Amino acid sequence: MIAVRVTPADVDPARVTTPPLGGMPRVVMPGFAKPRVGLPRVVRRPVPPPRVRPPKVAKPGRTPGTGRPRPSRVTRAKGDTAAIAAIARLGTPFSWGGGTPAGPSRGIGRGAGTVGFDCSGLTLYAWSRAGVKLGHYTGTQFRQGRRIRLTDLRRGDLVFFGGGGGDPTHVGLYLGDGIMIHAPKTGDVVKKTDFLDSAYYRPRYRGAVRPG
Repeated sequence: MIAVRVTPADVDPARVTTPPLGGMPRVVMPGFAKPRVGLPRVVRRPVPPPRVRPPKVAKPGRTPGTGRPRPSRVTRAKGDTAAIAAIARLGTPFSWGGGTPAGPSRGIGRGAGTVGFDCSGLTLYAWSRAGVKLGHYTGTQFRQGRRIRLTDLRRGDLVFFGGGGGDPTHVGLYLGDGIMIHAPKTGDVVKKTDFLDSAYYRPRYRGAVRPG
């Protein structure tokens, strides 16, 4: 501890404080004021938000976690393949009972003398190009796939007509915009028809099936 001697000349009357009764005067000397001790300065730093990993998103047309094409995309590709195969046979003669997975063939009965397709023979052939096996009968094909609403039709779907409440009597392959490709009847050839605007086919429409 340092002792400081104070003389009267050193004392500024303005700095002498009056003590309580019975106490000693307290003198505040210039240059000897008690230093102020403050708390350390705290710098607030912004807290970064927690890191959130973005969810894994599968690439378009791929099943999440597998990398394989989605079934709907596969079915669409098969439908396109079937449509292309059928279009390649435009102009082929109608032959009752004609058509195999390999292509046009001689029919049976009145089609025995003609190499070509009947309606279900054409669709059987077209879908065989896409790796899907169909029966050679319209009623069988009507049950070989998923039923599709008219508003949900897409390329390659099978469209059925006639037959009342029984098996349909005719089938075509949908190409889009209300148009089907089909083998209509004896004496005709494989052709395209706008069945939605047809006075004959539109009232006889029975439904649609998507094979595969």
